[in-house]
Amino acid sequence: MSGYKVAIAGATGNVGREMLSILAERRFPVSEVVALASSRSIGTEVSFGDRILKCKALDHYDFSDTDICLMSAGGSVSKEWSPKIGAKGCVVIDNSSAWRMDPDVPLVVPEVNADAARGFVSKYIIANPNCSTAQLVVALKPLHDRATIKRVVVATYQSVSGAGKDAMDELFSQTRAVFTSNPVETKKFPKRIAFNVIPHIDVFMDDGSTKEEWKMVAETKKILDPKIKLTATCVRVPVFISHSEAVNIEFEKPITADEARDILREAPGCLVIDRREPGGYITPHEAAGEDATYISRIREDPTVENGLNLWCVSDNLRKGAALNAVQIAEVLANRGWLKPKARAA
Repeated sequence: MSGYKVAIAGATGNVGREMLSILAERRFPVSEVVALASSRSIGTEVSFGDRILKCKALDHYDFSDTDICLMSAGGSVSKEWSPKIGAKGCVVIDNSSAWRMDPDVPLVVPEVNADAARGFVSKYIIANPNCSTAQLVVALKPLHDRATIKRVVVATYQSVSGAGKDAMDELFSQTRAVFTSNPVETKKFPKRIAFNVIPHIDVFMDDGSTKEEWKMVAETKKILDPKIKLTATCVRVPVFISHSEAVNIEFEKPITADEARDILREAPGCLVIDRREPGGYITPHEAAGEDATYISRIREDPTVENGLNLWCVSDNLRKGAALNAVQIAEVLANRGWLKPKARAA
């Protein structure tokens, strides 16, 4: 059977399982899919389309006949294993923050900078951006092409799934505890997340910003344009799936809300739902399980010259992680930049 041999590292996690699902949904041309995880997860079953795969140990897997590794096993694992995997001629598409700012590793959102993926040949590693950055740059790119963005102010409303399965379990257990008048236990988050919001994602830095906020700044500059000024406040909210963002944009050139709406309607990866009536916008609940970056509440900002406000929502497990990784693999395949290895029959 022709096609690419694809390994999923971290196949038992939220994003790893989503990667398997999306590979099957989009009918990526595979000859074989291999599920990899830590040694303690050997034999754990995961789904790939209508098939069940049993996980193998990443530590003992030989990548020499594998074409693509979708890596979602965390930054420390990626730091150790991605160079070894790349040295075997297998392209690593990494979902962690380990390689994003490496100048020799392309940081790619296919709707924005697909051509950059060709740079994988330097280390055989391509980085996926942070989930909150991915949906933001999909919305910003077509507007930047039209009117040149000077400055962005963004406040995020990020779901707990961005912090992993334990975080989702904590929201569930805390919510149940509130309704049953039991003690609310906090483990994953620094404060209670049920019926609350937490303006703190990742570690604090010397300037008072968090690492998540810094990532949005640095990654947007690398992916889209280093001249863009961006400031972010990242907030965890009691939502299971999908990140939302309130975005204020200042442009060099005039642009109206109507023009922006028309541009975004035609832009790849964007879906505009923007009726000025109750319910005429997208919420995280509706975006869950969908591929698009949804944009609503597009309006002019009268407090600044050439300013716009908009509301941006996307499934963080899909466009923010798994879907983007598979789309990168599709770029490599569709543009002929990566050929399947010859394998013994």
